Amino acid sequence: MSSMDEVELLVQRAKNFLDAAKDRLLKGDYDLACFLAEQAVQLYLKAALLHHTGEIPRSHSIRTLISVLFDSTKDKELLEFSKKNRLTLRLLEHAYIASRYLFDRFDKDDAEEAIKVAEKVFNVVQKLFENINETG
Repeated sequence: MSSMDEVELLVQRAKNFLDAAKDRLLKGDYDLACFLAEQAVQLYLKAALLHHTGEIPRSHSIRTLISVLFDSTKDKELLEFSKKNRLTLRLLEHAYIASRYLFDRFDKDDAEEAIKVAEKVFNVVQKLFENINETG
């Protein structure tokens, strides 16, 4: 499988996770909606990193992945997005951990916010994919 095929696979999986998160939200399964939104963001960021650098960091931290992507691209919009959405990005990271090890529960507002920030990540990172395609 070529690197481009791998990028496309990760992007498609990320989109599928986001679709699944929206479905779980509609069904009232807020814990899983938050987890799936986190997975969508994590995979989308890793796809962008693979596309831009040829590598995928081993980190699961969304904020770390954004930082690595910023270091590679110097994209100011990504940096501003990260600062502005810091708390919601932390919510996503917490959903990743809580779904496995904790007894925390997420509510409808959490799930809606998680999906909303996931969609924002997709929009910001999509611009990076477009910039990467234009420059190299």
